[in-house]
Amino acid sequence: MTVHGGRSTVPSPGRLGLIEPTARADLAELGWNEAAAVDRLWALSRTADPDLALRALVRIRAANDEDWPQIDALLTTDTTFRGRLLATLGASDALGDHLVAEAGSWRLLTEPELPTAAQARTEMLNAVDAVPDPDAGGGLTFRAQLSGPEATGRLRVAYRNLVLRLAAHDLAPTVQDEPVLFLPEVGRRLSELADAALTAALAVAVREVLGDKPLTGRLAVIAMGKGGARELNYVSDVDVVFVAEPADGVSARIAGEMMRIGSLAFFEVDAALRPEGRRGAVTRTLESYLSYYQRWAKTWEFQALLKARPMTGDLELGEQYVAATGPLVWSAAEREDFVVDVQAMRRRVESLVPEEEKDRNVKLGRGGLRDVEFAVQLMQMVHGRADESLRVRSTLEAIEALTDGGYVGRTDGANLYASYEYLRGLEHRLQLQRLTRTHLLPDPADEHAMRWLARAAHIRPEGGRDAAQVLRRDLRRQRTRVRSLHEKLFYRPLLEAVTRFDKDSLYLQNQAAQRQLAALGYAQPERALEHIKALVAGTGRRTQVQRLILPGLLEHISNTPDPDAGLLNYRRLCDEMFEAAWFLRLLRDDGVVAERLMHVLGTSEYIADLLMRSPDVIGLYSTGASGPKLCEVTSQEVVKGLIASVRRQPDPRKAIAVARSHRRAELARIASADLLELMDVRQVCRALSTVWAAVINAALEKVIEAMGAESGESPPAVMAVIGMGRLGGGELGYGSDADVLFVCDPIEGADETGALRWAQNVADNVRSLLGTPSADPPLEVDVGLRPEGKNGPIVRTLASYRAYYEQWAQPWEVQALLRANAVAGDPELGREFLHMIDQVRYPAGGVSPDAVREIRRIKARVDAERLPRGADPMTHTKLGRGGLADVEWTVQLLQLRFAHQHPELHTTSTLEALEAIERTELLPGDQVATLTEAWLTATTARNALVLVRGKPVDQLPGPGRELRAIAYAAGWPQDEAGEYLEHYLRITRRAKKVVEEVFGG
Repeated sequence: MTVHGGRSTVPSPGRLGLIEPTARADLAELGWNEAAAVDRLWALSRTADPDLALRALVRIRAANDEDWPQIDALLTTDTTFRGRLLATLGASDALGDHLVAEAGSWRLLTEPELPTAAQARTEMLNAVDAVPDPDAGGGLTFRAQLSGPEATGRLRVAYRNLVLRLAAHDLAPTVQDEPVLFLPEVGRRLSELADAALTAALAVAVREVLGDKPLTGRLAVIAMGKGGARELNYVSDVDVVFVAEPADGVSARIAGEMMRIGSLAFFEVDAALRPEGRRGAVTRTLESYLSYYQRWAKTWEFQALLKARPMTGDLELGEQYVAATGPLVWSAAEREDFVVDVQAMRRRVESLVPEEEKDRNVKLGRGGLRDVEFAVQLMQMVHGRADESLRVRSTLEAIEALTDGGYVGRTDGANLYASYEYLRGLEHRLQLQRLTRTHLLPDPADEHAMRWLARAAHIRPEGGRDAAQVLRRDLRRQRTRVRSLHEKLFYRPLLEAVTRFDKDSLYLQNQAAQRQLAALGYAQPERALEHIKALVAGTGRRTQVQRLILPGLLEHISNTPDPDAGLLNYRRLCDEMFEAAWFLRLLRDDGVVAERLMHVLGTSEYIADLLMRSPDVIGLYSTGASGPKLCEVTSQEVVKGLIASVRRQPDPRKAIAVARSHRRAELARIASADLLELMDVRQVCRALSTVWAAVINAALEKVIEAMGAESGESPPAVMAVIGMGRLGGGELGYGSDADVLFVCDPIEGADETGALRWAQNVADNVRSLLGTPSADPPLEVDVGLRPEGKNGPIVRTLASYRAYYEQWAQPWEVQALLRANAVAGDPELGREFLHMIDQVRYPAGGVSPDAVREIRRIKARVDAERLPRGADPMTHTKLGRGGLADVEWTVQLLQLRFAHQHPELHTTSTLEALEAIERTELLPGDQVATLTEAWLTATTARNALVLVRGKPVDQLPGPGRELRAIAYAAGWPQDEAGEYLEHYLRITRRAKKVVEEVFGG
């Protein structure tokens, strides 16, 4: 093999990147297997896919047999033509097909310049013989002479020819040393082609609808989205809205025809961004648009208007539309639900991407294009109210304007611009391949596809890596950089605004920083700014770590229902943990802990207060070997630790303080796991009941021990504590008191009166110690359910209880015993008490009809008198319609009537009783499911109220910020607070129907 000019005279197919077995025969057919073809061969080797380009050349030769000598000569002598043709054939299967199908279209690649916008429009109009329309007013100046399939076919070819020329210029630098078309110019030119295409489609639509009849109205086509911003992709949906005067049937038919023709010939034309979406009128008057936007529009609709641009038709009317709607865009950030709406939109966009595609979707995936566009538009809407320089449509222009205005640091702005340009460039190449609307990157394991994309994007081998490896590396870098987008755009500048520590950056002024905080959901941005200043004040290691982590923490806080409270709570916690070096280090090193902690601090005042005094629980926010550490700890382990710690304290008051400390930490653990959706409501209630019982048991044991030590005598009786109500059922909520009965049994030979007096002292001391005011959630021990109520003794002997219940028990007292369960004290005495009351609460033959009537009477009285003044019976979680009382009274009535027949009903738990009711077929399964769902829904809501408000509350609030917080704490997105309330009302309404049927007889 001879060498000429440092190259083999005829390179082998392998050296050219040709791997198809037909390559040698194809080269011979073209006559490229001789030394004279060496320059063409090396040019072919530089295409994205040499095999694809070679096959297309063979087909073009067959389709242009007479022209082939001229084509081949140009490929030999004209490097510009060679670069355009070969690069296009190697990068785009679809454009190769077009060059084959449209013989002679190769000549378009010999033209030195791309057509201007006016020239492109002329070419499109000429394709359908469109002429100026003398009858059209206000700018709708063309009417086609062709219509039907012929017009659509000619439009398709004309538009594809324009795209071919642009793509050839765009791709040529991958093969020859040609000027590069940068992304903004490609997007602008594609938008000009879309304008020209839809101008021609509109001309055909006028012919289709009106024929030769005159058009008397006005119709403007407004480009939205990427088309409005002049940053279209090669294959984009083109979003439009139509403004008409008048907005009648004729204008609607013309608009509909234009979209139909455009979608058939060029690209999908979509008017879904119009008011009311696909259900709304296709055309509206300007007055109608303004009325809608001022009264009904949602935040995302104003975000869409940010890019609105008159596209074709009556451009004067289009300008009036943009001028009238523009001010509405810049006031949207002042709307109460602005941040909630924007966050909801972001979640909806992310939810559209299947999990397996999130790392491959260059548009909607993690660190993708939508992340950039979303944040840039939000920044524009926040600051564009006061800074008109930000009122631009293009994303890249907006990044430049935000950087120039100091809202984004110069380095961050440059990086953001570069990442966006890089990812959009890849998107263009993906779409050019088959001229399809795709955003999906190849599977990283597909070496051939990754190599094709890298070469089509002009990515070359580097540092020992081939092009595909370089592409994988660069993709990771770019998407990681974009993933930190919100910190870069929103939060880092806020720190610079208060610290001014980066001399190379521009800074937000205080007023702009406050606007930014307000748009992120802070109701008192000036205070928030002060908190940020306080957190990053100083120069030590602690401050350096704080400056490093605070932007990310602020982002997490801004996603919570109450960012103001979240930031304040974080500042308070930092003050409490000033000496604890592990705290900030943990937040720096464990992103899961940081995100979970901010979620909690911005949602729950209850947990925030607990963490101030039990900060060690924060360490459990991390993920352990077997899952979340919050769930690795069991309530039983906590109880053992609590009891052991209490026993080590000789003084009862110190012992109770220790018990409180353990309870506080356990409440913080349970509530945190609840809010972070790591425990369900059943587990939460059971855990709360367990720790309550442990505290009572520890207090009882310590008081008895202390009294014995003081008197020097052994206890004259044994004692047990019987849990009633929710404590007895193991279904305590955060705001529940502990309803109990104290029972004693004198030891053999002891004086009963003295034993009772001693037991009374024990009970009083237990209640007093536990009820001592403190900063922790209260420890109220309620004995109101004892025999004779407030008039009865607090402690009775077992025999006294038996005598009372056998002779005097009222129906409501029997009903209360259904939830009695031994929770503390002497286990044997507790069991004896339960065996004794079984005869009362589960009587042979069931309770009498008179007792059933009395229970129903009492329930009616409770419904009429117990609901607090001003409470809404529809949304009161305890006493409201279909709430907890309704469900529990219904279940208990069934237990009183049928437990003698069905031992499965011998349970103190409402949920377990409902399961037993279904098994025994006392109620149909659908009714049991309805009652169960209502109980769970109301309990979750009641717990969420305490988590958010920090104190026991039973009433759900009306629509607004507080309801959003309650919904969020109950596991619903903030923006779905209205849906949450509707869900609650629907569930309880169904439950009330079951209650009326079952309880009411």
